[in-house]
Amino acid sequence: MLYLSILIFLFVCIILFFTFKKIYIRTSTMAIVMAIGIVTQGVLFNYFGTQFFQHIFGKILTIINLSLWFAFILSFVIALLDGRFKDIHYSNRINRFGIGTWVAGTSISGILFYKQFFHWGFISEMIAYINIVLWGIYLWVSVKTFIEISQTKSYRSVHGILLLTTVSTQSIVLLLNTVFKGFPVIFNLSLLIIGFSFYLVCVFFIIYRYVKSAWSIELDWNNTNCILHGALSISGIACLVTGIISIEAIRWIWRAALIIFITVESIEVYRLFRRIKYYGFKNGIFIYDVTQWSRIFTFAMFYTFTALIHTHLFIGSFVIDTILNLGVWVVMILLLFELILSFRDVISTYKKSSRRIGKENEITSPF
Repeated sequence: MLYLSILIFLFVCIILFFTFKKIYIRTSTMAIVMAIGIVTQGVLFNYFGTQFFQHIFGKILTIINLSLWFAFILSFVIALLDGRFKDIHYSNRINRFGIGTWVAGTSISGILFYKQFFHWGFISEMIAYINIVLWGIYLWVSVKTFIEISQTKSYRSVHGILLLTTVSTQSIVLLLNTVFKGFPVIFNLSLLIIGFSFYLVCVFFIIYRYVKSAWSIELDWNNTNCILHGALSISGIACLVTGIISIEAIRWIWRAALIIFITVESIEVYRLFRRIKYYGFKNGIFIYDVTQWSRIFTFAMFYTFTALIHTHLFIGSFVIDTILNLGVWVVMILLLFELILSFRDVISTYKKSSRRIGKENEITSPF
């Protein structure tokens, strides 16, 4: 009850602060909630075990993540009430896919709330129902945008953000199977098929973009392309949770995710060196962008998928053992690095905002 009281208190403070300051955040900012959520529920839980969640540290992380989720949701509502929603979140065709982080972030928040505040489970059920509606709207917007991209031949601007269609769909699977026990097989199967179908469509669009258009790895390879393996990892986890897909099929999904992980992250390492040469060490590495949270999310998701493969299917190997023993520290280092960049950018942005004449009550967040 103490932790729930703290959570409610934080929600009230957030309402007052965001209402007064009118903070507008970027569409994909909910990726922060996704990343911290899967690190908490997936990486740390699977590495440290059940004791982690029973310890105060696990509950504090959960409360922080739920507070961030509520704050971001409130920002979207404020933008809608102030008539700025379309300009910020919808006008840019590719940016619309970032709404998928709202669905996935809400899913992980619903799961965390259910795990930590089980006696208030009806709130998680309400979150699930609301999220289903949000997911339906998002799919309609996504399909409409896919058609627009095809009709206008604007493949040049697509990147891994499209794969949030798969991530959001599979996150719904995880949420519903956590909150509602004995979820119907037909619905699980339908959602899995929709998720995998979106994955194939998105991969086609992304490959077409890089094959048909001239591009440079320093300027045109996006952070969100790591969702290529993250979307496959969450799909594999969804298959495991539903229990309706064969073990052998799940093994092949994990192998595919591993191959794509190695391929994409090898490109990322090469890109890192090219950016250092092109921009210099400081501007090549120590620059914050909200899309960088997708890397933490995808690394954590692959780690979680590997841990569940090991636990549920009793698969062991040198590769899996290495991922489980070293992967947790890689994820935590990435998370710490991103938090440092985030706080530095927030402080810098708010200092600049405070100097603007006549803009005291309006802040556009770097997130």
